[in-house]
Amino acid sequence: MQDDICTAARFYASGAGENTARLLRHRMQAFWPRTGSDRILGLGFTQPFLPLWARPDGPPYISARLNTPVTREAPAVTPEGIRDCVVTADRLPFPDLSFDRVLMVHALEVTQRPDALIRSVWKVMKDHGRLLLVVPNRAGWWAHSDGTPFGQGEPFSARQIARRLSQALLCAERHDGALFMPPPGAGHRRAAALAENAGHMLLPQLGGVFVIEAVKDVWSGVPAVTAPALIRAPRRIYEPG
Repeated sequence: MQDDICTAARFYASGAGENTARLLRHRMQAFWPRTGSDRILGLGFTQPFLPLWARPDGPPYISARLNTPVTREAPAVTPEGIRDCVVTADRLPFPDLSFDRVLMVHALEVTQRPDALIRSVWKVMKDHGRLLLVVPNRAGWWAHSDGTPFGQGEPFSARQIARRLSQALLCAERHDGALFMPPPGAGHRRAAALAENAGHMLLPQLGGVFVIEAVKDVWSGVPAVTAPALIRAPRRIYEPG
């Protein structure tokens, strides 16, 4: 059964996978051009993307592969400056408030407990933390292609992912589309780049994946407190008739 699954490690080791990662990195960099000394957690399968921000003098980044058939297989080489581990969706082995930024790719769609996963992410993010989420678009080509890891698991509509983020006390600030060419064309670098540019300008909602940036909403879970009345109504004085 597992031999029939297109694992993320095998896909990104191929020519089509390398080109797909290059296109996604370009879109991610538009969201996060600089990260400074921020601590970053990559969750799902993120080793092809974390080197985008890694610096020799910066903190090590964590690549946390989810323990699923799609993402648990390790890549052949771990990039320098990245520490790799395997985790479960509802028990991330990191202290609360550990990371300034979290990148999620091949995560929500492949886990059987997406709500538990995203709540776990909320806990390990700092109060000013930012999340960059890549999920397959239910209406796109990539969600229906068994030959890529984006075609494994459960894709999402824009409304579904917005609702999940809101329920997990995360506020979506920006969103975009990516991977506009059909999956069979992913290996053709020039054609894929042309399709990416044209799709991004003309039909951004029809990309193969959604790219969403969200921030931690620390105030959503705070109950509202009714302020005491500053002005009391005058007492009525009873006068016998």
